[in-house]
Amino acid sequence: MKSSRRSAHRAVIARPRRGRSNLDLSFLRRRADTHKGNYGHVLVIGGAVGMTGAPILCGLAALRTGAGLVSLAVPSAVYPIIARRAAPELMVHPLPKALPALLKRADVIALGPGLGRGTAQKSMVRRLLARAKHPTVIDADGIIALKGLKKLSRAAGAGQVVLTPHPGEMANLLGVSIRRVQADRKGTALRAARRLGAIVVLKGHRTVIASPAGRVRVNSTGNPGMATAGMGDVLTGMIAALIGQGLSPFDAAATGVYLHGLAGDLAARKVGQVSLTAPDVLTYLPAAFQRVGG
Repeated sequence: MKSSRRSAHRAVIARPRRGRSNLDLSFLRRRADTHKGNYGHVLVIGGAVGMTGAPILCGLAALRTGAGLVSLAVPSAVYPIIARRAAPELMVHPLPKALPALLKRADVIALGPGLGRGTAQKSMVRRLLARAKHPTVIDADGIIALKGLKKLSRAAGAGQVVLTPHPGEMANLLGVSIRRVQADRKGTALRAARRLGAIVVLKGHRTVIASPAGRVRVNSTGNPGMATAGMGDVLTGMIAALIGQGLSPFDAAATGVYLHGLAGDLAARKVGQVSLTAPDVLTYLPAAFQRVGG
């Protein structure tokens, strides 16, 4: 992370409005003499046959959350499909050829949306975690690849990984039942964070955000209509973008979860919970930012 970007965002401290969540919103205010390089380059690694939409949703969410640049690194087998479908502002590159160069340019990694669960994908996830010095947000198939690990090996140090499991993925990661996870959501998230040395976002009703140091936040936004495909991909892109703009991984996770749920609540007022989709959340993200002062 470039120090110039951090200082640019910490120069102005926004005061949360009365009745709003107590979040660090300083990243919302931008200096006039600025450029896209000040707002982070998010690298999304994911995509597979049958799951070509996941990295696109993740990348679009990162852009909607203020990232200056977003690259998608996707398997060569699906590269033509994703390159055709992706918005023109997303930069699409084939794996594995483009990865070394992309890692040199990126500030933060979003790993796992639609990645697949084969041996090759599992090996890639573990290699990246061990070698990459980037803060990393891991979702979906990226989390599945971590099953059995007692501790995350990270070149970037402890607390620089954000895991975003739903209850089933958390149960698989820890080797326990979903019932046990749901019976003590705070305790489970804290145990996982301490064991793995990562920020843990345990998704679901009243999403829990926990850190290895014992910090815990319980989110107040969101609704049952958000229980549908693609919502996790959007959240992953949002958290990655916030890290790229200078927030700590814990603050980025808490802020991203809150804004994600708020956008879902605003969208549900217009389309209803039954018809709510992940693209609706993308559509209402600007309104969510305006609601909190952006």
